[in-house]
Amino acid sequence: MKIFTSLVLTCTISFASFYNLNSFEADFTQSITDDKNVSLLYSGHLVASKPQNALWNYTKPIEKDVYITSFKITIVEPEIEQVIIRDIESDFNFFNMLQNATKISEDKYEAHYKDSHFIIKTKNKTIESISYLDEFDNLVKITFKNQKQNIKIDENIFLPRYPLDFDIIRD
Repeated sequence: MKIFTSLVLTCTISFASFYNLNSFEADFTQSITDDKNVSLLYSGHLVASKPQNALWNYTKPIEKDVYITSFKITIVEPEIEQVIIRDIESDFNFFNMLQNATKISEDKYEAHYKDSHFIIKTKNKTIESISYLDEFDNLVKITFKNQKQNIKIDENIFLPRYPLDFDIIRD
């Protein structure tokens, strides 16, 4: 998973109300479709809160936890007993970008960051989906279900957890 994609996924928490959303929790399905129309499908659960904290718990087709903070991304892959820790080196601030998003129709917005274009769909002021082209021109679409907004979240959930005997790779 590339850093930019991870940052985009982290920041989806602010879609429903661009100014007032402080936390977001939902089940998700993520599809990534390449230029040959071949798709990969992932699913799991997301917990996120401002400023840029997120835990993406992927459950299918493989188990993986992705912890994201403003400065670091930690990917825990139990199947291969590996942890990847990377500093985030991007100036990408999704919250600022969303505040400048343009409403293009009822429940549909568009936002831009550098060369990327995002389509944000809401339903009843709740995030329904986000789609964009990634750095490889793959169409990424994340669809949310069982959404909860502005709930109290224990910040400790964003502390990476993994067995000490896993291989640790620092990028």
